[in-house]
Amino acid sequence: QVQLVESGGGSVKAGGSLRLSCAASRYMYSFNTMGWFRQAPGKEREGVAVIYVAGGSTDYADSVKGRFTISQDNAKETLYLQMNSLNPEDTAMYYCAAAWRYVGSWARWDAYDYWGQGTQVTVSS
Repeated sequence: QVQLVESGGGSVKAGGSLRLSCAASRYMYSFNTMGWFRQAPGKEREGVAVIYVAGGSTDYADSVKGRFTISQDNAKETLYLQMNSLNPEDTAMYYCAAAWRYVGSWARWDAYDYWGQGTQVTVSS
């Protein structure tokens, strides 16, 4: 069984930065696709960023392009999300997710096999 554990959330003021981490208990090198999602109260879960583990290619939601960066450290079996220039609209619970297969439509949350428990990000104005 694989576990994903997020950390790094917190409360920041608008314009601030946070770095989220997602530690995989095992097999991170075997995943094809890993992503970050977020869900704000009353809203649907939204794909934020994806990384295709083997090649390292990435993609982002339009709302975070130029501000967020997804990266991986295979040796540490950890996925990261560097978030800069945060604004109140970024307030949400952030989740990492992993899939054994290639997920072309990466923002589809139901395409992933494993999820972390989430870490809260709150941005105040």
